Amino acid sequence: MPRKEPGYAERLQTAAKAKQNLLEKMRAASAPDPTRSAERQAQVEAAKAREARAAERKAANRLNAELIEAERKAKEARQAQATAEEKARKEAEKAAKAKAEAELEAAQKAARDARYAARKARKK
Repeated sequence: MPRKEPGYAERLQTAAKAKQNLLEKMRAASAPDPTRSAERQAQVEAAKAREARAAERKAANRLNAELIEAERKAKEARQAQATAEEKARKEAEKAAKAKAEAELEAAQKAARDARYAARKARKK
C-alpha cells in the first residue's frame, strides 16, 4: 500500500497547529507564578547584595593599596632624608678634616719659617 503524501493544505494546517501549540506552551511557561516571582525577586536581591559586598571589598582593597603606597612613599622619603643627612655629615667631616690639615700645614710652615729665620739670625 503506497503511502499518501500530505497535500499543501494539510501541511499548512499541521504547521498552524504546531505554531498554536508552541504559542500555548510559551504562554503557559510565562504565566505569572507567585512562587517563581518571589524566587526571582529573591535572586535579584541576592545579586544586588553580592554586588554591594563586592563593591565594598573593592573599595577596601583600593584603600588598603593606597595606604600601602603611602607607607612606601613615606619610607622612601625617610630613606632619602637619611641618605642626604649622611652625605651632609660626611661632607662636613671632610671639610673639617681639610680645615684641620690646612691649619696643621700652616702651623708647620710657621715653625719651619721660624727655624729658618732663627738660623739666618745666628749666621749674621
